[in-house]
Amino acid sequence: MDKQIIIKLKKTFEDYAKEVEGVEFWFARELQILLGYDKWENFLNAIEKAKIACKNSSHDVNDHFPDVKKMVEIGSGAKREIDEIMLTRYACYLIAQNGDPRKEEIAFAQSYFAVQTRKQELIEQRIAFQERLEARQKLVASETELSKLIYERGVDDDGFARIRSKGDQVLFDGCTTAQMKSKLKVPQSRPLADFLPTITITAKNLATEITNFNVKKDELQGENSITKEHMQNNAGVRTLLVRRGIKPEELPSEEDIKKLERKVKKDEHKIANNSKHKKEIKH
Repeated sequence: MDKQIIIKLKKTFEDYAKEVEGVEFWFARELQILLGYDKWENFLNAIEKAKIACKNSSHDVNDHFPDVKKMVEIGSGAKREIDEIMLTRYACYLIAQNGDPRKEEIAFAQSYFAVQTRKQELIEQRIAFQERLEARQKLVASETELSKLIYERGVDDDGFARIRSKGDQVLFDGCTTAQMKSKLKVPQSRPLADFLPTITITAKNLATEITNFNVKKDELQGENSITKEHMQNNAGVRTLLVRRGIKPEELPSEEDIKKLERKVKKDEHKIANNSKHKKEIKH
């Protein structure tokens, strides 16, 4: 496809983009024209096929193809209401995939929406990575504080390990830390939390924070009293999760947190190098 045509089509598609509450979308009747469909009925058929593909991909059709009403001018300043559909970027991508790629508009749209959708996925993925890293760092901090607190109250490192293990056993409905490691295929030499999803890491942190608070507030002493406190807090957190349909012991493992840290550092290194390279070019 000629470069000038690509530039023209890119500008056209971007000019028709709308945004509501941070969500980018296109109106179906405008996309119909952009994709070269002469008849609305034919374009509706393409939309219906796209909806089926959306549903088969386990996405909520209503999130990507919401029906709306729109006022249009019909001449002499008069207006009337027509049926319209708001299409997210993903919806537009699915519609383009059902079109004829021999048409320049369709061929462009297939690549345009695919690339942009992938960028959105990468942004969301990185944000999820960051949230998981932050949750893990908070858990490390709260467990470090607990370790210091109980050491001051006559509990050694082995006692801390037992307290934490008892808490895990309650949180995971009777499964010990070792059993959860085996279930999730976590190396025995690595912390279980490095392979847990964000929600479980956050749950462990909340239980630990409550334990820290009550150990100080109630001036708890010795391994037995602190173990009892920590188990009660994990039980409370588990009850909350289960009420919301979440069973920590049934959630799958996630990517090694250490790998995520290396990915983030690698990305930061690339950004720094790219910025430096651009600065050198300017000079």
